[in-house]
Amino acid sequence: KLAEVKREQGNDLYSQQKYDEAVRCYTEAIELDGCNVAYVNNRSACYMMLGNYRAALDDCRLALQKDPRNAKSLLREVKCHVALGDLGSAKRSLQLIRELDAQGFAQARLHKTEIARLLKTVEILEHFLGEADKAYEAQDYEKVIYCMDRVLQHAVSCTRCEVLKAESLALLKKLTGAREIADNIMRAEPTNADAVYVRGLCFYYEDNIEKAIQHFQQVLRLAPDHPKASVAYKRARLLKSKKDEGNEAFNGGKYEEAFNIYTSALEVDPRNNLANSKLYFNRATVCSKLNKLNQTVEDCTTAISLNEDYVKAYMRRAKTYMDLEMYEEAVRDYECIFRKDQTRENKRLLDQAKLALKKSKCKDYYKVLGIPKDATVDDIKKAYRKRALLHHPDRHSNASEDMKREQEKKFKELGEAYNILSDPKKRMRYDEGRDLDEMEGCSSGPNPHVFRTFFFETPGFSFSTNANSFQHNSGFVGFPGGFNFQFR
Repeated sequence: KLAEVKREQGNDLYSQQKYDEAVRCYTEAIELDGCNVAYVNNRSACYMMLGNYRAALDDCRLALQKDPRNAKSLLREVKCHVALGDLGSAKRSLQLIRELDAQGFAQARLHKTEIARLLKTVEILEHFLGEADKAYEAQDYEKVIYCMDRVLQHAVSCTRCEVLKAESLALLKKLTGAREIADNIMRAEPTNADAVYVRGLCFYYEDNIEKAIQHFQQVLRLAPDHPKASVAYKRARLLKSKKDEGNEAFNGGKYEEAFNIYTSALEVDPRNNLANSKLYFNRATVCSKLNKLNQTVEDCTTAISLNEDYVKAYMRRAKTYMDLEMYEEAVRDYECIFRKDQTRENKRLLDQAKLALKKSKCKDYYKVLGIPKDATVDDIKKAYRKRALLHHPDRHSNASEDMKREQEKKFKELGEAYNILSDPKKRMRYDEGRDLDEMEGCSSGPNPHVFRTFFFETPGFSFSTNANSFQHNSGFVGFPGGFNFQFR
């Protein structure tokens, strides 16, 4: 008859692995002869090969309605339950088969080996599911993923297990894998609240808080009592609110208030690395405004530890290192910045830091004279005159040997500084960091004529021989024997 013809056609197509076409043939056979359990079982087998275990399970149930003691249908039902992760139903179906065997049904006895294998499989899956639950409670998400991978080898269509794996991946910030699983589930089940929740988590840990809030709201519309989404929604809103408040305070120049708000925001969710990285950077920016430079560095360092690609945090830390005159650290940061983003400006900043480092290894002659870097020639002369009088060894002739050596050293440094900074060409080379090691003054003593020029060849400069004068007898150039010098 025609139903048998359709069954034969379906069998041929099944053997050729053309399962979709085979399903159509078996469906036609069932429509022609709805009482034949074999047709339904065959279509169920096709659905299983297509990975459509829910449709396969529906056919198993249809077959069992017609023949409740059909061991083959029961066995296939067990496999569907296992594939879908419904271990309780799988065990009940296995129990029915064992009861049939005990009652002497030959068909059940034929499948003893497979029944034993399936019982063992269910036992193993129950073990891994139990371990996964304990690991989740302990926040050991790597172990949860391991357990889910073991379960999904058999429960290949268990959405619950896929979602748990995806959630664990998201909590470990492995967002690409988490999103891929969630998207696959949503293609098949667009209203799967758990999958929408995982997508929301992905946006949340990407610091796309607006999108995350939208997803958590969608979950709560689909499942108003979803506990995880409820907690995540409140946390995301609080984090956004705190960050917005901090930004508003900062933009309004209320830096202490902004500092406190950002600090409070950092307590909302220690697990959100990207969001917290930005909060630490924001707080570092506030600290720079408050001149808390060491904490600026500390907060930038924490921001970078949470997001190693955070160029703005590197930039802020590098600038702060420059302000702190920690030039080696600044060079390291600017080198890292330039590797990540090779712009002209970043190259300029790197070269500037390298120059500062190079100059720092030579004496800072501006600091020696106590003058700013834009000091005029007159400023340089005045500063030298004042400090030379202060540190000339004759002024400290009665001091201890250690003090004499210290003052002598400072006096020589003053001569070096004046020698370089009073000469426009040398000063320009010094400021540009060119040939520092070769420049007179970086490695040698002062010009012996500097002091003589200032104090013996300067018109109007006077000497005194009163009781408060100092007798020169040290042999330093500039104080010929017999002269007394009045320090003022």
